[in-house]
Amino acid sequence: MKAMILAAGRGERMRPLTDTTPKPLLMAGGKPLIVWHLERLAACGFRDVVINHAHLGDRIEAALGDGRAFGLSIRYSPEPPGALETAGGIAHALPLLGSDPFLVVNGDVWCDWDFRRARALAHRRAHLVFVDNPPQHAGGDFCLDGDTVRYAADRIGPTYTYAGTGVFSPDFFSDVPDGAVMKLRPLLDAAIARRELTGEHHAGRWVDVGTPERLAQLDQELRGCE
Repeated sequence: MKAMILAAGRGERMRPLTDTTPKPLLMAGGKPLIVWHLERLAACGFRDVVINHAHLGDRIEAALGDGRAFGLSIRYSPEPPGALETAGGIAHALPLLGSDPFLVVNGDVWCDWDFRRARALAHRRAHLVFVDNPPQHAGGDFCLDGDTVRYAADRIGPTYTYAGTGVFSPDFFSDVPDGAVMKLRPLLDAAIARRELTGEHHAGRWVDVGTPERLAQLDQELRGCE
């Protein structure tokens, strides 16, 4: 199974840090955010990783190279200025991802979900990992009816936030034209309507590193674990 790390975002809320450094290369706990993912992917048996990029993408390629330093093979999917959003970026990278299901991880989060579990989910067309709602998104967006994803408004049970991690079949993106700018949410909405989107709740650690303050807090916590 291949993995894709989403690293094309501009990181507006992280400015001025992201004026000169792409968000996935910001440091936390002594290493870039994206390196935490790469090291954990390698430890969980992944070997092939695709990384998309747009803003300062050349710096991401220069920092990570071909992946051999991490025991991986990294290929890059460049996007035009402004990027293609999540669904558009994944669809654009499909030629590199191949015909089998793949893992997708946001490059600007820190999470201890076990990547090895992705292989057991390869039969799902689209399966998302959810976490408890963080303070900045207290209402959540989704809930779970067993492992079937429903909207928070359905009030089936506790509400959750998408962790930015999921397992997808390539055909989930088959209707997204190459080069289209498209968010993931319309595809999720269509799958929810068909009752075919599945998910699970991860009760472990997850941080959306969306502001300099949350980055500093994560850095302090990770250094405290050394």
